[in-house]
Amino acid sequence: MPKKIDDNAPISAKKFMDELRRYERGSVSRRHFLGVTGLGMATSVMAGAVPMLAGSRGANAGSIGDRVSMATWPNYFDTANFETFKKDTGADVQVSVFGSNEEMLAKLQAGGTGWDVFVPTNYTISTYVELDLIEPLDLSRLPNFVEKHYIKRFIDPGTVNGKVYAVPKNWGTTGFVLNRKKVKSNPTTWKEFWDLSRTSATGRVMVHDYQLTTIGNALKYFGHSFNSVDPKELADAEKLLLDVKPHLFAINSDYQPGMRSGDAWMSIAWTGDGLQLHRDIPEIDYVLGKEGGELWSDFYAIPKGAPHLDAAYAFINFLIDPEINAKEVHAHGYPVPDARTTALLPKEMTQDPIMYPAKDLLDALEFGAAVTLTDPLRAEIMARFKAA
Repeated sequence: MPKKIDDNAPISAKKFMDELRRYERGSVSRRHFLGVTGLGMATSVMAGAVPMLAGSRGANAGSIGDRVSMATWPNYFDTANFETFKKDTGADVQVSVFGSNEEMLAKLQAGGTGWDVFVPTNYTISTYVELDLIEPLDLSRLPNFVEKHYIKRFIDPGTVNGKVYAVPKNWGTTGFVLNRKKVKSNPTTWKEFWDLSRTSATGRVMVHDYQLTTIGNALKYFGHSFNSVDPKELADAEKLLLDVKPHLFAINSDYQPGMRSGDAWMSIAWTGDGLQLHRDIPEIDYVLGKEGGELWSDFYAIPKGAPHLDAAYAFINFLIDPEINAKEVHAHGYPVPDARTTALLPKEMTQDPIMYPAKDLLDALEFGAAVTLTDPLRAEIMARFKAA
């Protein structure tokens, strides 16, 4: 029988440093480290000397104000963590949900949002910097952000002109979900998705209220780049979208209710929604079109003029604590670029093909391009599509 570890027993300096290195590598949880080293009761004292120990308890109760306001996406957080944050700090988490980065940008440009934290996608950050809508981050206030633990390709978009403006939340893909009890064929491409929308699945398909993904995946029907701003190629996409429009069930980025009720049989979808739906309703599958599509990463950022700046930093630091972040992943089903968090996840998640697609499917995907956010022709096409 394995020997039971006495968490209260003193340990040698060497053992302490070994456990510290294991914790830094993400090999053990914060709870394990504090228990084995006997620091559980001394965390607040040690946090100044070893900042990473501050973890999710990095803010003193009552010291950051009574609220923090965040703008984010549907089905994207574990609300139990919000309650923990409120219990720890006294700050209530207020959430605004958006369906597109264009909508989020327009709100910030209009001013007066009252947001303290928002969740931009990789390709939008440089635009926010150019428009002076985003704060450069003081990383000394985010001790849970340790760059060496993150996958580089998912961290780079947060840095513009040598300054860090955003830290990674998670990453994912854009594919489509389908109910196999309703859709009798086996679509594996975007061409099949759009063709089924006009035939056997008519009236049962949803697309995003979001030009990047809806136009981007219409472009894939013709073999064009997901990010194309070529007028002729965009004309192809618009013709397809206008042809599909009368056959759609809805245009909405919050498509889970429709899929869960059975009113919708297929929808453009993101990784985490695909995993959540499949977990709860096994006949709903998530598919990446073989022609390619989108690979993306989302970030935590602070808008200019955030009214509760201390709360913003405390909240971001709380959410990227590996143990808290692991709870987030369990809830939303998106992979994270932080190796410390991934080490805390069960194999059934780290080996799930929805979260971690096969290499050939992943290699065919494109990161969204900054130009697509502000391209006027794309905006006009989406407006005409929605109005048709």
